[in-house]
Amino acid sequence: MFYSLRNRLILFFVILLVLSFSTLAILLFNEARSVIRSYIESSALEKMDEYGSYVDMVQTQIYDLASLVFNSDTTEKWDAAVSNPEIGSGEKMLAHLQMSQFLTRAANSYSSVSSVSIYRQEGLWVGSGSGSPVESGDFFKQEDWYVRFFAEGKHWVAAHRDQAELEQNNMHPVVSMLMPIGNFEPSRSRSVMKINIDADYFTQPLDRIHLGEKGTIYLLDENGQPLLEPSSFEIGAADRENIRKIRSGSAKQGVLYVSDEQSRTSIIVYKKLAMTDWILIGKVSEADLYANLFKLRVSIVVAASVLLLTSVIVASLLSYSITKPLSKLVSAMNDIKRGDFEKAQRKIPPALPVHSEIGYVTFTFGEMTRQLNEHIKTEFELKLLRQQAEYKALLLQINPHFLFNTLELLSSLAMQKRTDDTVSVIESLGKMLRFSLHIQDDLTTVREELKYVRDYVAILQIRFGDRLHIDLKQQPGLDELKMIKFILQPLIENAVKYSLPQRRKATVNIEVYREQRHIHLTVQDNGPGMSDGSVHRFLHAPSPARLEQILSSSSWHIGLGNVLARCRLYYGDSFTVHIYSPPLDDDSGPTAAGTRIELVIPVTEHMREPENAEIETMKKER
Repeated sequence: MFYSLRNRLILFFVILLVLSFSTLAILLFNEARSVIRSYIESSALEKMDEYGSYVDMVQTQIYDLASLVFNSDTTEKWDAAVSNPEIGSGEKMLAHLQMSQFLTRAANSYSSVSSVSIYRQEGLWVGSGSGSPVESGDFFKQEDWYVRFFAEGKHWVAAHRDQAELEQNNMHPVVSMLMPIGNFEPSRSRSVMKINIDADYFTQPLDRIHLGEKGTIYLLDENGQPLLEPSSFEIGAADRENIRKIRSGSAKQGVLYVSDEQSRTSIIVYKKLAMTDWILIGKVSEADLYANLFKLRVSIVVAASVLLLTSVIVASLLSYSITKPLSKLVSAMNDIKRGDFEKAQRKIPPALPVHSEIGYVTFTFGEMTRQLNEHIKTEFELKLLRQQAEYKALLLQINPHFLFNTLELLSSLAMQKRTDDTVSVIESLGKMLRFSLHIQDDLTTVREELKYVRDYVAILQIRFGDRLHIDLKQQPGLDELKMIKFILQPLIENAVKYSLPQRRKATVNIEVYREQRHIHLTVQDNGPGMSDGSVHRFLHAPSPARLEQILSSSSWHIGLGNVLARCRLYYGDSFTVHIYSPPLDDDSGPTAAGTRIELVIPVTEHMREPENAEIETMKKER
C-alpha cells in the first residue's frame, strides 16, 4: 500500500499537518498569552502613572493649602486670641468667625479640597463652610484619627466619615491630611488642622482601572492598608509579605508573579507614589486574565481539526509525486538563470530510480548543471589568468621606459661634468629603482608613491632647472591609504615632455586629495593640450586589441594609455577618469592650462591581491 509514492506523500502530509497545526496552536496560545500579559502589564502601569500623577496633583494642592493656613497671619492672630485668657468671649467668637471665613476662602481655592477644620485641645472646632463654623465640645477627642495623630504622628487618615462633616449634611466618606498648628511637632501643638478630600475624588478615577474581568487596582497607605472604601482587597499573610518586599525594593514600579498553595499563579502590578509612602497595587489571577484566551484555544483546536480533515481530502486528490520535484527543478532553473549554480545544485532533489520519469529528468538536469558549472568555472579562471598577465605586462612596460630616459640624462650630465648633479640623480635613481623593482606588489601606500614621485621630480628639476616648475599638494591623512603603483610618474613625464617645447617655462600642478570613499589624483600642465578625438579614445575602456597597441606603442600615448589600462584592469567599474583639455590661443601665456587629467580611484584601507578584486567583479558580471 505504501509502496506508491502518492500514498506515502499523503501519509507524510497528514503527519505534517497534524504536527504543524498542533505546533501552531501551542505557539499561538503562548504568543497570545505573552501579548495579553504584556499589554495588561503595560496598560496597567500606564494607567497607574496617570493615576499617580493625579494623586500627586491632589496631594500638592493639599500641601499648598496646609502651608497657606500654617503660615498665615490670620492663623497666627487667631491662635494668639484663643490662647489669651484676657480676651473676652465676644472677641474670641469674632476671631473664630474670621478664621472660618479664611478657611472657607482657602478651601474654595483648591478644587480637590472638600473642607478644612481646626481642632483645639480645649474642645473647640472651627471649620469652613456655610453651616455652623464654630462648635464647642470634645466629641472629636475620641476619634481614632485624633488619638493616632498625637500618639503615633499619623498624618494621613484613610476613608472615614468625619463627625463635623456629618453635621454639615455631608454623608460622603473623606480622606484627610492632619497637620499641627503653630508647631511642627504634634505633641507640642494645641491645635491640629484637618484637610478633608471627598473619597469619591480618589475612587472614581481608580474604579476605571481594571485588570482582566475581576482584577482591580487599589490604593494602600504606608502600612499596607486600603485608603479608600469600600474595598474588596483581601490582604492575607502572603500578600503582606509581597507588599513588604515591594516596599523594601528599589524599583518604583513593576510586576510580580506569585503562586499560592494550589499552584495558582497570580499577577501583582504595583507603583510607588512619589510624594508619600502610598502604593498603587493590583492583583489578578491568570485564570481570570486568560479566561477568553482559553476559550479561544478550544475554538482553535476545533477549527484546526476541520482544516486538517479538509486538507487530507485535498491532499488525496493532488499528487505531489510530480508537482513537488518539478517545483524544485523550476526553482533551480531560476537560480541557473541568475548564474547561481551552487544554489541550484542544492535545490535539485535527489535522483529517483532511472525507470521513473521524474527520476530521469532529475538525474539528467543535475548532470547538465554540474557540467555547465565546471565549464563556466574553467572559462572564468582562464579569463582571470589572462587579465593578470595583461596587468603584469603593462606594469613591466613602465620600468624600462622611465629607466632609459634617466640613463640618457645621466649621460648628458656626465658629458657636461656636472658632478654634483650627477650624484644627486644617481641617488634619486637608486631610490626609485629599489621601489620600482618590486613589481610583484601591485599596491603601495600613498606615502610611498608620492615619495617615488618626489625623487622623480628631483631628477627633472636637475635636468630642466628654472624652465620647469612642479607643485605637489597632498591632503593630510592619506599616507597609509593604498593605491596601485606607478600611475603618477608617467603622467608627470608626459606633462613635462609636451609642455616644455611649447612654453618658455613649463608648469605642472599635482594634487592628491580624498572625497568620501575615493582618492582624486590630478596632474595639470600648460602644454598644447589634446585633441577631442584623443580625449574620446582615452575615456573608453581598452579592448584586448587596444592593450596590444599600448604594449607595442612607442608614441607619447604610452604613459597615459598604460596608466588607464592598469587602473581599469585593477579597479574595474570603481575607477573613473576625467580629461580636461580646453583649446588654447597661440598667444597664451606660460601659465595657461593645457591638459588636466584626474584619476578617481576607490579608497583601499588594506592590501589585497588584484585577483581578489577581479574575482568579485567577474562574479557580479556572471
